[in-house]
Amino acid sequence: MKMNEGVEWALHSCVNLCWIPGETVTAKKLAAFYELPTAYLNKQLQALSRAGIMSSTSGPKGGFQLARRPEDITLLDVVVAIDGPEDAFRCTEILKAGPGADPKVDYRKTCLVAGSMRRAELVYRRELAARTIADLVADVERSFPQTPESTRAWFANLKS
Repeated sequence: MKMNEGVEWALHSCVNLCWIPGETVTAKKLAAFYELPTAYLNKQLQALSRAGIMSSTSGPKGGFQLARRPEDITLLDVVVAIDGPEDAFRCTEILKAGPGADPKVDYRKTCLVAGSMRRAELVYRRELAARTIADLVADVERSFPQTPESTRAWFANLKS
C-alpha cells in the first residue's frame, strides 16, 4: 500500500501546530518549515479543514490552526481526510473470469484473497484509529524534548 505523501505532511503540520496553540499559521510558513511546495501543502491543509481537523482564517492574520483538541484527532482521521475513505485493496472479482466461475457468486464475499486483504485493512485502520495527534506529540516530547521550543522559536523568528 502506498500513501499519499500529503499524509506525512499533514501529520507533521498537525503536530507542529500543537506547539503554537491559539495562533494561526499560514500554509507558506508551514511549508517553509520542511521546504515543501506551498501550493501542494495548502491543498492538504484545505482537506484537513474540510474534514474539521483544522480551521482556516483568511486575511492578514489568517492561516491554519487545529479545529479540535489533539486528543480528538486520530491518525485515521488525517489519513481519511487526505487519502479518502476507500479501502486500499479493491476486489474486482477476477474469479468471475476464471475457469469454473459461477456468475451467481459474489466473489467479494467468498474470495479468500479479498477476505485476507480486508482483515489486514481492518488491523491497519484500528491501529491508526487508536493513535492520536496528542500521542504523537507526547512521543516526540519524550524522545526529543527540545523540539517544542525549537519549533516555537522557528515560527516566531520566521519573517512573513
